[in-house]
Amino acid sequence: MAHKGKKTAVIIGAGPAGLAAAHEMQEQGVAVPLLLEESDSVGGISKTVDCGGNRMDIGGHRFFSKSERVMQWWCKVMPLQAAPAKDELLLGASPVDAVPDPQKSDCVMLRRRRVSRIFFRRKFFPYPLTLSLSVLADMGFLRAVKAALGYLAARVKRRAELSLEDFYINRFGAPLYSMFFEDYTRKVWGKHPSQLGADWGSQRVKGLSVWALLKDAMLKRGKSDIAQKSVETSLIGEFLYPKYGPGQLWEIVAGKVVEQGGTLLKEHRVERVNVESGRVVSVECRLGDGSLRTVECDYLFSSMPLKELVAAIRGIDIPEPVARVAAGLPYRDFITVGLLVDNLKIKNRTALRTYAGRVPDTWIYVQERDVKVGRIQVFNNWSPYMVADYENSIFLGLEYFCNEGDELWQMSDKDMTALAVEELSRIGVVEASAVRSGNVVRMKKAYPAYWGSYNDLAVVRDFLDGIENLYCIGRNGQHRYNNMDHSMLTAFAAVDCIGKGGSKAAVWNVNTEADYHEE
Repeated sequence: MAHKGKKTAVIIGAGPAGLAAAHEMQEQGVAVPLLLEESDSVGGISKTVDCGGNRMDIGGHRFFSKSERVMQWWCKVMPLQAAPAKDELLLGASPVDAVPDPQKSDCVMLRRRRVSRIFFRRKFFPYPLTLSLSVLADMGFLRAVKAALGYLAARVKRRAELSLEDFYINRFGAPLYSMFFEDYTRKVWGKHPSQLGADWGSQRVKGLSVWALLKDAMLKRGKSDIAQKSVETSLIGEFLYPKYGPGQLWEIVAGKVVEQGGTLLKEHRVERVNVESGRVVSVECRLGDGSLRTVECDYLFSSMPLKELVAAIRGIDIPEPVARVAAGLPYRDFITVGLLVDNLKIKNRTALRTYAGRVPDTWIYVQERDVKVGRIQVFNNWSPYMVADYENSIFLGLEYFCNEGDELWQMSDKDMTALAVEELSRIGVVEASAVRSGNVVRMKKAYPAYWGSYNDLAVVRDFLDGIENLYCIGRNGQHRYNNMDHSMLTAFAAVDCIGKGGSKAAVWNVNTEADYHEE
């Protein structure tokens, strides 16, 4: 596989980080990429799954970044569509420009309206929470008074931020934390927020607070600039989205990488990373047919979980603390149940215009304690082209957070679908009779977690940084809950290191600056 006269960079994983690295190193001419992907598809957790003509976005991916480099990169791969999306046309909106022929304009980014709400006590509350009269009325007088007093108390006496619970209470007060964060966080991580490190909050919601909500409400002037650089990420009103979901973009990128001389090998699971004289010299892969293959390299970019990377290293002694910390790194797994339904029981009660009175949400955060579902995606609202029969059906994605091997993970697809239908019916979102079909998708190690040996991660990082030509990129490659753009930025920084020189610290410093945060 080596290219004569050119250095080869083996890249483990064909997700956003791996594909961005491959594309970027070709653009800079620093190395020839060879991608090793364990599965039979590209995109990682950002792939799109085809469910009989209806498309499922695993986890939901808004294409928004405060990095100009990332925004330009996305729009270079997929240009921004100049006309309204299909659902806007169905509503009778006048096109800004000539409407592209769907058969000729599949490779486009749509400009989408962001609507996310919390479903709590069988009512909708905006997310992030806004302090409007309607919200206070739905909350109830006594709860509203308690929330106000709790917030004031948190401002007077701040907690030491030893846990995620401390982090939330400092920003919202104990009553609001209990109503809108505590149970959802427990669903996501399987642990109470008091058992989770504050690092998760500092990386995902560090700019969000009651003051940020008030400031956003006072300063909003209906901005149409998709960059929204002065807006907290958790408060953005618009985002870009590929016409057929995030996987469409990554499939295009993979095609470009191969066209430009790179290599993509699917169903190649890396089992060994061979090191000599402080450098990675080759990796050994297990193929889909069970055979082994050795691939030599000049550089190694790894987006595989740190736990698995350290366990795969051969040729050098791994200090006991490094092996122990890596082995103890925790993860959270993820199940999405796709339900195709005729209609929803819940209707649009917002001021937003929607097709046939449907709810406008992209995500619905389910705060109800009597169900296990954590979030509901409405794929029609991500892109109308995600649904085969947009006018007559709605495609939902119910998100369940679990651990590999637990009760949820081991459920059959049939039982998992039945659970999803029963829970939606119980909380009044759909009638069971309206459900046409179901699909189940499981994703291992979807979320690097922030407990266990995580607090000692630095010893693993220092050890891996000592291997001269190894670069750890992406969400699992750094055991950090990165957004898609953060994962890409780690790849860019790593390629810059070998192409322009620099320290590996730049790779690890992504998503530690104040500009980066997300819910």
